[in-house]
Amino acid sequence: MNIRLEKKEKCLATLSIEVPAEKVAEERNKVIKAFVTQARIPGFRPGKAPKAVIEKAHGADITQEVESRLIQNSFQEALKENEDLKVLNVKNPENVTHQADGSFTFEADVITAPEFTLPDYKGLEIDVPKAEVTDEVIDENLEQLRQRFADYEDIEGRAAEQGDLAVIDYTATIDGKPLDEVGGEQAKPLASNEGYWIRIEEEAFFPGFTDALVGTKANDEKEITITLPDDFPIETIRSMEAVFAVTVTGLKTEKLPELDDDFANQIEAGKSLDDIKTLIRDDLDMRQKRQIEEIKINGVLAKLNELVDFDIPEDFLQSETQSQADAMVREGIEAGMSEDEVQERQAGLFDEAQGRARSSLKTNFILTEIAEKEEMKVENSDVLQRVTLMAKQAKKPVKSFMKELQKNGQLGNIRQNMLFSKAIDFLVEHATVTEVEPETEEK
Repeated sequence: MNIRLEKKEKCLATLSIEVPAEKVAEERNKVIKAFVTQARIPGFRPGKAPKAVIEKAHGADITQEVESRLIQNSFQEALKENEDLKVLNVKNPENVTHQADGSFTFEADVITAPEFTLPDYKGLEIDVPKAEVTDEVIDENLEQLRQRFADYEDIEGRAAEQGDLAVIDYTATIDGKPLDEVGGEQAKPLASNEGYWIRIEEEAFFPGFTDALVGTKANDEKEITITLPDDFPIETIRSMEAVFAVTVTGLKTEKLPELDDDFANQIEAGKSLDDIKTLIRDDLDMRQKRQIEEIKINGVLAKLNELVDFDIPEDFLQSETQSQADAMVREGIEAGMSEDEVQERQAGLFDEAQGRARSSLKTNFILTEIAEKEEMKVENSDVLQRVTLMAKQAKKPVKSFMKELQKNGQLGNIRQNMLFSKAIDFLVEHATVTEVEPETEEK
């Protein structure tokens, strides 16, 4: 068998294969024998029809089966001869030809894994914020709990002041048109509201909005004009003037509970205030540790991506880009974007999706190489344990859930993702981690 391999750019190679005539004839005889035993020809007992009759009746099917076997066997032999070639996918054969001398030739493009040299991936330097749950943070969380258990009393005999809560109805317009007519579906929640509670403080709603409510009383009506910020999430109405027609339907003052054991008992029966503080501290500590682990993971992966660069297989990039774009569109629609807005942002979404896809695929190829170099493996028992957990979470029997995964071809992805997790854990374990002061809110 004559096998030629021509490497191309962007993870592509072309295999040109010639199968000698004697090999073709040998394979054809095997196929004909199989047809003789299985084919049903009128006038002949099963397995007794002459080869010539079989070939005449099933010639096209025989040729197709011969070609399929020759191509499959040729690929296997070609990959044995080129063991260093990491083939990810094989495209459909082209120029399939039965030559006059009886030989069989064809070509096929193969997608190969990127070739690159792994950087030094042990000891990657990453910074993480110091994990510290301060008394100040615990007090802030207690204050939030107090507000959740607050009572609200109607204000009578005076006008609204800073810190009060106003209950308002409003409609918003731009140039006399409803806000959602100008801003689209995303602007609908801001276009009108009834019974909306708003605390009269500078940070609430839009800058300057609540200042206009100071001095109002129940049943007062007022027009409030606001210039929407330059960085407003809805691009179409940025920097425009919006007029809010507001009716104050009520004013309320907030009565916070005392921070004592009675309050703690409201949160969780039988707990003291010190118990609640301990629960808050433990919860915040767990969250911080989880966040720091995420920072470590993102840090080592970002460092790796900076240290090495290579081409990504174009077919893989296109497929992953489409998957990322579909996910981003779904997220946008769930967040309130209309189909028109999605169309308007299509070019930007696609560029962002392509960037995400390239980064994701690049990371996966790097992790695959690290796992191979470190001889990492995922045992069948590990996969079974993961599938069992997934089945319990999905509230499905393990056997039927396993069959479903096999049918959809997802077991391989589960094994691969588990291997990636092992490689990431290895990178984090061997990273050089430096604790730094967390950035202030002002920064």
